[in-house]
Amino acid sequence: MLQEISITDFAIIEKLHVDFSTGMTVLTGETGAGKSIIIDAVGLLAGGRGSQHFIRTGANKAILQGLFQVDSAGLTAQKLDQFGINHDDDSVILQRELYRNGRNICRINGMLVNTNTLKQVGETLVDIYGQNEHQALMHSEQHLPLLDEYLGSQLKPLLTKYQQQYQQYLKLRRQQQHKQANEKEWAQRLDMLKYQAHEIEQADLHEHEETELLAERERLTNFQTINENLSQGLADLEGDDNFAPLDMIGNAVSAVSNIETLDPAFKKISENIQGAYYMLQDAESELSNQLDSLEYDPERLNVVEARLNIIFELKHKYGDSVQQILDYHTKITGELADMQSSASSDQDLEQLVAKKRQDLVNQAQQLTKLRAQGARQLEAAVHHQLRDLYMEKTEFSVVQHSLAQGQLNERGADQIEFYLRTNPGEAKLPLNKIASGGELSRIMLALKTIFSKIQGVTSIIFDEVDTGVSGRVAQAIADKIHRISQQSQALCITHLPQVAAMADHQYYIAKHVDHHNRTETTIQGLTGQERVQELARMLAGTTVTKLTLEHAQELLNLADQAKKAL
Repeated sequence: MLQEISITDFAIIEKLHVDFSTGMTVLTGETGAGKSIIIDAVGLLAGGRGSQHFIRTGANKAILQGLFQVDSAGLTAQKLDQFGINHDDDSVILQRELYRNGRNICRINGMLVNTNTLKQVGETLVDIYGQNEHQALMHSEQHLPLLDEYLGSQLKPLLTKYQQQYQQYLKLRRQQQHKQANEKEWAQRLDMLKYQAHEIEQADLHEHEETELLAERERLTNFQTINENLSQGLADLEGDDNFAPLDMIGNAVSAVSNIETLDPAFKKISENIQGAYYMLQDAESELSNQLDSLEYDPERLNVVEARLNIIFELKHKYGDSVQQILDYHTKITGELADMQSSASSDQDLEQLVAKKRQDLVNQAQQLTKLRAQGARQLEAAVHHQLRDLYMEKTEFSVVQHSLAQGQLNERGADQIEFYLRTNPGEAKLPLNKIASGGELSRIMLALKTIFSKIQGVTSIIFDEVDTGVSGRVAQAIADKIHRISQQSQALCITHLPQVAAMADHQYYIAKHVDHHNRTETTIQGLTGQERVQELARMLAGTTVTKLTLEHAQELLNLADQAKKAL
């Protein structure tokens, strides 16, 4: 549920903050006051396409913030977990900033995200239903996804499996087509990969080998210098009969140790001399061991040089380091395995492609069967909803065809199109050839009523969906939206008093020109007599009379009775 929204420097809104509640909320006001701008802001928060044209004139950026309350085990929580976004208190804060220079900064609970992530999370929070959705309903390619959405968990596992298999099939088909079109290049590529993989494998490289070989070569090529300096160092420490440095330091240790108990300073000096003495003894021993183990082996130097040459040649071909060579080997062996396993011959590949396609055909037939059953269920559900919307004589049909020439696509082998017969005796025709604006509004509202129970979206926004209707139909739409609000929070922009009267909460949107000659949008929550006054304005237009006020009050009273009956 959308709890709060804060808007700064967006379109004609300088600063606006609105608190929302559960149930049905309507936004009313004069045309052009900014009602749809608020909905645009919510849409952008939910990941809609942004533009610098949304930024208020004179401002450098627009800032949008929204606070949503979510179910800890719902779809939104699952998406947040998927992206590693914390939601310990079951609340979600979406923030978006649009800059003049084109920058677009999005955050979810303080974590920076890209617009794709914002959209994926936003789709689980907000569903905006307006004239664009009417247009989408007019395109028959949207009807199959709607039917699949209605079937939900009945269809999703099978459809997911089919789509995974379909992607594998497409990959094999591309390999087959590539192989057929580029037989020579295919064979050359296969031979080259085999050679490269063999060459790297024969080298038997180890990750830190080059560093170790370079160090060993350094010792071997500088043998004479190392030997001379180790010998000199040992000789200097050992001394001779006339001068033995370690013996003299040993005497100093004995001398100072005789007085170390007399003063803490002497104790410290004694410890320092003893430490130096023992360290020099260790150094003398290490020098001696190094000299004993030092050996010049010209054959070993040749081996090291040869090994480094091999590494140098491989680096020249396959990477700047041993690790990059090994990574390249992993990559090409994977490609080689794919080529060898999937296309050891044209016949094998053709057989594999044919088998994959037959598997897809079998799965597509199962999808077709499920959709046929779901189509009848959806027809019955829509008819039930249309009766409530005074379209009881309207026949809604889900027509199912197979794709031409046995084709398959990522959703199977079906074409789905919604058909309508609005009056008895008329022909049943595709939806886009028969439905008026008012009829489309009611059909889409019927579908939305059905889908709201299965989508799990926390907030549904209706942007002037009551266009083209009046009278009892307007009342039926109001009732339907209120029913939806019992499943999900419903926010509604309307110009119809019947719809506004059914709301649990009402806001009045207005615009005025300030002392700087700038247009601003304001919002005011309406209660009691304020709602009566606004409903009267919606009923009468410019002149509100006593009779209009009484009619407005009557509308509110009837709405209260209708809500209790729902």
